[in-house]
Amino acid sequence: MAHARISANLPPDIDPTKAPIAFGKRALPKLNEELQSPELLTEQRALMALCDLVHDPENIYQAIEVGFLDNLKTLLLHHDSTVRQKTTQILYIMAMHNVGRQGLIQNGVISALTELLDDPVDICRKNTHQIFEMMAKLPEGAVGILRAGLIPLLVFKLKTESDGIQELILETLSHCLRLEASEALAAGAITVLKGKLTQSSVAIRSKAARVLLEIGTHPEGKREVCEEVIPVLVSLLEDADPEVQASATGALMFATVTPQGRFAALGAEAIPPLLKLAAEETSKARLSAIKTLTMLAELPEGRRTLLGHTDTFQQRLNDPCEAVKRAAQTALSVITWKP
Repeated sequence: MAHARISANLPPDIDPTKAPIAFGKRALPKLNEELQSPELLTEQRALMALCDLVHDPENIYQAIEVGFLDNLKTLLLHHDSTVRQKTTQILYIMAMHNVGRQGLIQNGVISALTELLDDPVDICRKNTHQIFEMMAKLPEGAVGILRAGLIPLLVFKLKTESDGIQELILETLSHCLRLEASEALAAGAITVLKGKLTQSSVAIRSKAARVLLEIGTHPEGKREVCEEVIPVLVSLLEDADPEVQASATGALMFATVTPQGRFAALGAEAIPPLLKLAAEETSKARLSAIKTLTMLAELPEGRRTLLGHTDTFQQRLNDPCEAVKRAAQTALSVITWKP
């Protein structure tokens, strides 16, 4: 007669680091207790299970209610790199949902993540910057990053981090500096960003120009952009990548709001590449290019040059984009104005 045998070995398709999650949100209170366990493997199992659960926004809400975030903040400083990695991964997944972002803001997670900026493990730092980038998309999240004093640290990290993380930092900065730029300027952001405009990476060039655009919306930012960056922005108007062209043109547009910016742009011979962008029907930069040329036409030298190119603006009067049509009409009225 045959007898059943029970092996002491786990089946090959079972991951011993994963806790059972069959009961969904009913498992959350127990998992929360396990996160406080002195046993490393128990902590890791709980984090693995929670990582699966928080893909559901309802579970995120329940996890916040149970009090997971306090324990996760503590685990950000754990000696074990796997624990830190899974903790930051969980927080990133939570930050992908609105309920999670609100929970992270209300529970002070942004400040707690500051310690991870110098983590020796690349994936922990990457997860951290992914969280910041997601949080910054909300005005409250951007304010939280500003209040946590993170801007100078992020500017500094642009000098040392890998390209992938630099892209995340630039995205975060573009959202935050829309609100406030003084800390970034004090930290030398203009000089750092100027260096990024000549990087080999298309994404970094484009995102750095975008950050400069946001800085240029502030009066103190306009001044520094005019003093240091306009010649580089003009060179990017002829970049091979349309996104880089669009971001550089936008940054130049804000810089030329001031007389100093207009003189600097004329000196850098910005009119020929701007006319080329304004004439391209598919260019993402054509609206900004027309607006920038309009401001340059307010200078006598600019008007004299542009009087020979009114056909470029006439063509844009039939543009499918209403904003481009209106900008072209304004440009023509400024260029052909007579005292």
